Amino acid sequence: MTTYFSEPQSMYYRFGEDQDQVLKVLAERYIGANAQADFVYRVFQKSGILQNEKGLYDLNLSERFPDAPKDHLSYAAALVWGDEDRNLDVLVRCYGPVRFYFNEQLVYRSTVIDEISPDATVKLSIDIKPGWNTIWLEMKNTPAGFGCQFGSDEGKVRILNVFAPFQERQGQAGWVFSQPNRAASKQPDLLGKEADYSLKWLPETGWSEEDITKSALERIYGHLPGRHAYAWTHLNNNDSTGSLIRLSGQSSGSLSIWISGKPVAQLKEAGPFEVDVPVSFGRSDLLVRSECNDTGGPWHFNLNATVLGKRLQLELPQRVHGAAGESWLYVGPFESEVELDVQDLIRTDRVYQTGIEQAYWRLDRPDAWIRPYYENAMLSNKWTVGSVTNYGRWDYPLGVTVYGLLRTGRYLQRPDITRYAAEHVQACTRMYEYSLWDREQYGFPAVNQQLVMLKMLDNCGSFGSAMLEAYSECHEPTFLPIAERIADFMLSRLERKEDGAFYRTCIGEYAENTMWADDLYMSTPFLVRYARVTGNPSALDEAARQFSLYRKYLFMPEFKIMSHVYDFKYRQATQIPWGRGNGWTLFSLTEVLEALPAEHPERPALIDFFNELCEGYAALQGESGLWHQVLNDPQTYEEASCTAMFAYGFARGVRFGWFKDPAVYVTAAQRAWKGLICKAIDRQGNVHGVCSGSRYAFTAEYYDQDLRTVTNDNHGIGIMMLAGTEVAKMKKHLAEHRVSSPAVTHS
Repeated sequence: MTTYFSEPQSMYYRFGEDQDQVLKVLAERYIGANAQADFVYRVFQKSGILQNEKGLYDLNLSERFPDAPKDHLSYAAALVWGDEDRNLDVLVRCYGPVRFYFNEQLVYRSTVIDEISPDATVKLSIDIKPGWNTIWLEMKNTPAGFGCQFGSDEGKVRILNVFAPFQERQGQAGWVFSQPNRAASKQPDLLGKEADYSLKWLPETGWSEEDITKSALERIYGHLPGRHAYAWTHLNNNDSTGSLIRLSGQSSGSLSIWISGKPVAQLKEAGPFEVDVPVSFGRSDLLVRSECNDTGGPWHFNLNATVLGKRLQLELPQRVHGAAGESWLYVGPFESEVELDVQDLIRTDRVYQTGIEQAYWRLDRPDAWIRPYYENAMLSNKWTVGSVTNYGRWDYPLGVTVYGLLRTGRYLQRPDITRYAAEHVQACTRMYEYSLWDREQYGFPAVNQQLVMLKMLDNCGSFGSAMLEAYSECHEPTFLPIAERIADFMLSRLERKEDGAFYRTCIGEYAENTMWADDLYMSTPFLVRYARVTGNPSALDEAARQFSLYRKYLFMPEFKIMSHVYDFKYRQATQIPWGRGNGWTLFSLTEVLEALPAEHPERPALIDFFNELCEGYAALQGESGLWHQVLNDPQTYEEASCTAMFAYGFARGVRFGWFKDPAVYVTAAQRAWKGLICKAIDRQGNVHGVCSGSRYAFTAEYYDQDLRTVTNDNHGIGIMMLAGTEVAKMKKHLAEHRVSSPAVTHS
């Protein structure tokens, strides 16, 4: 029997059968551990190293230095932050000879095969340590090529954010790279000063001597008569007397000024201005609209704010790492007929239509924009780690977590919990339009990676379903357009077999030409909610049909359970019934049955399928109440997430009346829940015994030995909350209907 902690540490020891308390601790522990930390904004220069569509940083130096002499060397350097010890697989694709050093140790030296084979990809494993880790690439120019591609394997999931080295670039995102040099160079101190080393590093951080003589608007946008731009800053009023603030300055053309969204000054022609305005104590948004005149003079404005003769500080309206010394953000240039709402301009979660193209906020630096990043580690000015959080990430395990929080908040009548869950989704969706623009600008998005690079059901179905579940909480307008895109992907563009079954093509990857039980969860709950929100019955029909199709490929009739994967390369199922894969199946089937009308033609067959599966699962439940990682192999470890899903499915089957003989499943659900609170959930609300994310195999040993358990894995936290709410609802249902549940025995 698997033991994750001693009995006094268990949730059951602390709270017994108090279901509400268990759910409260689970939800509050998760929220407390995942603070509502927004995206991190950093300076990023588009003239630097960009990523390709697979997320690899493309250091094609032949394009950057077409005249570089043969055998000259260039170097690229970056920093990677680690919160804790972790391992990461990185890929290298060579254009020419490459040496890769990680933390000053040689990890890889390219071979001639790597250098001349256009499709050669080398996978390397690196151990990231807590604190700063250094990447140093040495690349030699040859007639065949110069440079490499570098990045994490599966970049949209295993995000590798790199930071600029050297104190002068502290806080900026991206790589530095050197101009080609004849002589080899040793790795400098990447946390030291750039100026201490003779190599010429790019991208340039400062304006040229010619540009420095121009005004900010002129050097950023050029001279564009008739067009206009906006500048945004924070006015920090530290005067407590209530005195008026004096705004004064000079403008080369018409100028409008707003404070906290209210107009305070308008200058129709070029010249000086001076106005006294009331301003609240503290920070206020100050927005300027500046128009470029047609007189041929420079496009510029300057603005000073004073109170009682003392100059007030202007500072960036958004915290931007790497932007020390900057006070203004700029966006434009806009065509003369384009006028924007002021409230839409004092925000960083959207892009703006200029009349010709889209624009976003940038800085008075060469080719420099502010760029939001999803970062697990929040870094302070002292480059030390502050906190780790899942908040703001879009991926499928977090879809289950958000769903669990929503259901738990409603059950406990805790609007703070449902609000937290809804706001996590909003943090992603409100950046969606920006993230599409980000991909177009930089090759690969820095936020919403999986949603933007939409190629698999994993990328959209689970979190999309949670998004639609949250719609009733907040009616967020950004949800439905995203739901339409996901629905179009599933219903019109997703790979299918000839019979219409969803499957994975994954050409050239390990999962090429396979069907996974997991994908019933990655698709059908979303389709159910999409049908409910939009009134589109075809989405619900598709969800029902997929279960019938997947049964044909994956059902193991001798056990009445599901194989994890069908491999079309071998024309057979793996015949390995992975616990969580089966959990996804039952979980999702209950979602479809709840929504399916009584008269739907697929309903009788799906009710029968539900009963078959539950009979198979109930027969394999362990004495502890938990199920095994491989369901029909009791030598594999007991696994918590599949146990929670079976408890969820059984409890719903009882409550909705789908069972022919419900008594067995009342007992099984209660045993499962007690097993979880005794053996998988400790008294602090930590969740143990959840296996890590899976690939697939034809042997049980892979699932048992290679997929070990992880504490507080997002594959398990949400489903624990969902299981707890459903078992509680089942008990309430039985009590209200005066149905006596059979006695529950425990080992």
